[in-house]
Amino acid sequence: MKFTQTNLEGVQIVEPAVFGDHRGWFMETYSQAKFLEQGIDLNFVQDNQSYSAVKGTLRGLHYQLNPKAQTKLVRCTRGSIFDVAVDIRKGSPSYGKWFGIELSADNKKQLLIPKGFAHGFMTLTEDVEVQYKCDELYAPECDGGILWNDPDIGVEWPIDVVPVLSAKDEKAPLLKDANLNFVYNA
Repeated sequence: MKFTQTNLEGVQIVEPAVFGDHRGWFMETYSQAKFLEQGIDLNFVQDNQSYSAVKGTLRGLHYQLNPKAQTKLVRCTRGSIFDVAVDIRKGSPSYGKWFGIELSADNKKQLLIPKGFAHGFMTLTEDVEVQYKCDELYAPECDGGILWNDPDIGVEWPIDVVPVLSAKDEKAPLLKDANLNFVYNA
């Protein structure tokens, strides 16, 4: 398993070792021991899976407030997505900055997104399945979001389409108006 730090502190690309032969392939998608070797101590308590039928579906930018904030380990198991993390920790040197990467069933990459970051993705193909592990249970009273095309963040979504959005995501506030309780600790 290979871990690569991105331009956002704590957001990491996780690349499982894939072992293939004439039958197909095998990979370990998560190993507590390998994460601990990297200094990442997590206790995942919930696995989620989403399906999006249409290319250009956009989910996000989502987060959960403290005390129910979530770290996520995201992977795409069918099709392809552009996955995004946005730093929403007040006082962070990278506050409002974003990182994006293509995750696909073919490249098998994963993105580790710590607490204090908003998360979203856009489907790059039809028939997409995304799975992610969380270290905190879903808490609707702590649910939050930021508008996907907030100009102060400036995410460069890779396909130029009118995205397919939920009613909730269409009405999400801008970062400057969002309810946030994350504080950067150096």
